[in-house]
Amino acid sequence: MPDKILNAMRDVKDFPSEGVIFKDISPILEDPVLFKRTIDLMAQKYEKDEINKIIAIDARGFIFGSALAYKMGIGLSMMRKKGKLPWETVKVSYDLEYGSSELELHKDAVANGDQVLLIDDVLATGGTAEAAVKLVETIGGHVKAFCFLMELKFLNGRAKLGDTRIDALIELD
Repeated sequence: MPDKILNAMRDVKDFPSEGVIFKDISPILEDPVLFKRTIDLMAQKYEKDEINKIIAIDARGFIFGSALAYKMGIGLSMMRKKGKLPWETVKVSYDLEYGSSELELHKDAVANGDQVLLIDDVLATGGTAEAAVKLVETIGGHVKAFCFLMELKFLNGRAKLGDTRIDALIELD
């Protein structure tokens, strides 16, 4: 099934910048059978885990996180880029290749001791994922695992995540 998911993606050359081949997930979302199967595969990975909260990372993580939270019957919180959440937040800064950025989470999004599944579409360099772990831990949560649709293994993002469990439906070398 991961091959069907990968084959459904469109390669878009030079997006968002020259030299990049962007994996467009739109065809997965537009196919109700394939999208459902994708969420089912993600959910199966956590059937035996005691996860009580999903935190989806801005922005494509929201798509998979919402459906997965519904499927698993647990709550969802959104981790957003700076200035996008309407209420009181906690934040973490992190470095990008050219500059820095911030992620924010509502200060009450995670209760002390919550067992959290972080979800995003792609694990690339690991900078965003590393910052997400720090943010969850800052407010008392424990990151049980990461769920990604796809991992770009050649960028070695896992190296920034230590012993955190990482699951990806698709791994690209």
